[in-house]
Amino acid sequence: MDRYSRQVLVAGIGRSGQEKLLKSKVLIIGCGALGTVIANNLVRAGVGYMKVVDRDFVELDNLQRQMLFDEADVEKRMPKAIAAVDKLRKINSSVKIEAEVKDVTQKNIEELIKDVDIVLDATDNLEIRLLINDTCFKHNIPWIYGAAISSYGMTMNIIPKVTACFRCIISSLPAPGSVDTCDTIGVLNATTSIIASLQSNEALKMLLGDEDLNQELLVINLKDNSFYKIVVKKRDNCPLCGDGVLEFLDKKGPSEPIKLCGREMIQITPQRKMKVSLEHLKRKLERVGEASYLGYLLRFRVEQYELTIFPDGRAFVKGVSDKETARSLYAKYIGV
Repeated sequence: MDRYSRQVLVAGIGRSGQEKLLKSKVLIIGCGALGTVIANNLVRAGVGYMKVVDRDFVELDNLQRQMLFDEADVEKRMPKAIAAVDKLRKINSSVKIEAEVKDVTQKNIEELIKDVDIVLDATDNLEIRLLINDTCFKHNIPWIYGAAISSYGMTMNIIPKVTACFRCIISSLPAPGSVDTCDTIGVLNATTSIIASLQSNEALKMLLGDEDLNQELLVINLKDNSFYKIVVKKRDNCPLCGDGVLEFLDKKGPSEPIKLCGREMIQITPQRKMKVSLEHLKRKLERVGEASYLGYLLRFRVEQYELTIFPDGRAFVKGVSDKETARSLYAKYIGV
């Protein structure tokens, strides 16, 4: 308990509150700018169990804002979840922490959220947030939305059947190219750090049973240092709150290729569950290009393209801007 002595002194926590935190379980989906700060805060606060899920690996431009990574992680091309958990275990060895290097889909999300008390959104993808929204509603698990770009960000606690849900804010997916991204307008590390800290604080309040939870959409803009709240009411015609339609969780068919934020890179996900032998694939690919097996992933370079392949068959195709070319390269060199 000495480790948490300053936290225990805070009104409303005390020894009993700390013991409650030590028994709590959280899931963080995404381990980039938001996820690294959230994970760091909650591990230091003594959350008893944490699962960190991320599909990506560490690159140099991540270091500007993704607080648990360093240049050695870039050099080794470490998966973000693995690199983060390695550091978190050194920060607090008493917390049980698990890393999952995978894409969150309708096929695996229910298994990922099983038995957790709260889900924290640290993604950069609206479709995944809508999937989280459906799944948490179905299983009655609270989750905390967070987003940040340029100098502004927002966060909201979403408690199934109590607050408005995410579809009360975003009724449908926007048209491609209609929303600003970090590709187009960048992001400040202060923005991501503040939003993630607000998410962490609300998570602790939820886990402690604090009734003074924020139930509004909190928006910040660091350009003029403005903080304001927007009251979000349940929509009468919300397909989830009103009719219980799990549109994104029940979605059928193959996953669409996803363009990754900030890079000329597209993710391809296989239609079926699989486990790829990266060592075997390396021997095949090195006949036609440069292939290197790095333990957690395989990097393959051919012509102006680079493919990063994971054991579950996912691949990041770099050097392409259109999904059709990415699909074609995947089929040509991986063929699964």
